Amino acid sequence: MSDPIPPDLDPPLPRRRERPQQITSLQIVFALILSIGLLLVINFSGRIARGQQMEAERQRMQATIAVLERQKLDLLRTRDYAANDASIEYWAHTEGKMVRDGEVLVIPVPGYSEAPTPAPPPSIYLPTPAPEPRTPNWRLWWSLFFDDAPPF
Repeated sequence: MSDPIPPDLDPPLPRRRERPQQITSLQIVFALILSIGLLLVINFSGRIARGQQMEAERQRMQATIAVLERQKLDLLRTRDYAANDASIEYWAHTEGKMVRDGEVLVIPVPGYSEAPTPAPPPSIYLPTPAPEPRTPNWRLWWSLFFDDAPPF
């Protein structure tokens, strides 16, 4: 009888030749779905960002409109008050210094005080230096470009 071959000493089996894996149609469909989903996510995020910008701009415009409407109301009130006879009469008495028949205009004049007024401080003479003769601009430019005095 022959001795059995121990399992760890089995002769090596011939290696099966491995084929490169081919891409299946299921993997192609999955890649297409994944890429379409990615494009949709990018598109939707861009739309969301633009929508937020538009909403911020709309709120800013609403605030501007509210301020302008308040200014319009203030201007209308001022116009109506200026066209009113009471405002004209008030201006005539205060700013225009006008009086009605029978009224006397009194303008208070400040009186002289008993306290002596302080003497102004003595003036200080500061001699100003004589101005230096001014070099014409074209000579300055000439010296900047050519590093010497002009020929004439």
